[in-house]
Amino acid sequence: MLRIYDLSKPEAEPQELAGHTSAIKKALWCNNDKQILSAADDKTVRLWDRSSMEVVKSLPFDVSVSSMEYIPDGDVLVITYGKTIAFYNALSLDLIKTVDAPASIHSASLHPEKEFFVAGGDDFKLYKYDYSTKEELESYKGHFGPVHCVRFSPDGELYASGSEDGTLRLWQTAVGKTYGLWKCVLPEELVSENSDTLYCTAPECLLDHVANEVDLEGRERRPARLPSDSLHDSVR
Repeated sequence: MLRIYDLSKPEAEPQELAGHTSAIKKALWCNNDKQILSAADDKTVRLWDRSSMEVVKSLPFDVSVSSMEYIPDGDVLVITYGKTIAFYNALSLDLIKTVDAPASIHSASLHPEKEFFVAGGDDFKLYKYDYSTKEELESYKGHFGPVHCVRFSPDGELYASGSEDGTLRLWQTAVGKTYGLWKCVLPEELVSENSDTLYCTAPECLLDHVANEVDLEGRERRPARLPSDSLHDSVR
């Protein structure tokens, strides 16, 4: 059962939308909140009309959907199921394209400019694909467990990944770009009188930087040296 609550009337009974035959795992507003998308263990994705409270269209799948992401700009719906990352028109649920990954995928996120997308799943890896050509651009590990969620920041400069290993990790879209807490440091700038405690001047060390890992219970904060072409911050 899909229930809609009015936050301005917390005591009011929710509106109920019946149709799915198994537990609903995902629900998203779309089309300026005029419609709702839902995915359930009955292996269907359904598009609901908010005013009529009726199903507009239903999509069947061979396996349960593991994630959905709605991109308002262009009304793109990103769906993952099994090893497949699929892109649909969110208003009509017409298929745009699909990409098959090497492992089961739990989550995918499309860059705001629709140049590429990232995905993560059972093999602990993150994959980056070109959205137009569907070519795999790169893949890399940083987590020590299956990746359950990935999402780009609104400006597309970062993306976050959450894993079964208990960490949330932040990655730069353009590695080395000065942004937020990250500062691009050129090799010649590393040589200073105070640099020895943070940097090694050997060539193999010039690409390293210091990130922080934070215990979620706030018990510990310690530096961790990580490669600059992959992970940029980690919360554990």
